[in-house]
Amino acid sequence: MQEKRKTLGLRHLALRVRDVQVSQRFYERLFDMKVVWQPDPGNVYLSTGYDNLALHQVTSEELGQFNLSQVHPLDHLGFLMDSPASVDALFSEATTQGLTIVKPLKQHRDGSYSFYLSDPDQNTIQVLFEPSIQL
Repeated sequence: MQEKRKTLGLRHLALRVRDVQVSQRFYERLFDMKVVWQPDPGNVYLSTGYDNLALHQVTSEELGQFNLSQVHPLDHLGFLMDSPASVDALFSEATTQGLTIVKPLKQHRDGSYSFYLSDPDQNTIQVLFEPSIQL
């Protein structure tokens, strides 16, 4: 019997950016987003309290080739789950269906828990439990 799981919805996007600080200021000033976590200088997580945006610095190796006409800046879509058990249940369902797992289950430094998979068009989706986001 399949585990019951609950999706809380599409709650975050992650963008690849040329300059994290410039992009951070843009989203703070125009959309009143606040930093909720910055694990290192190349990554920052912003929120309005409901909507969440991750900004990931393009690596120095990629920067010279980072041409928006050829590379889409969307890193991944993030679907929020109501519990770690829901993440596990969806992981089990995805593997049973033979879907492509991009990154396996992982407990993150901020207490969140997730895995990544590909949709049929190779878009990356993060399935995430984030304890600091509750509805």
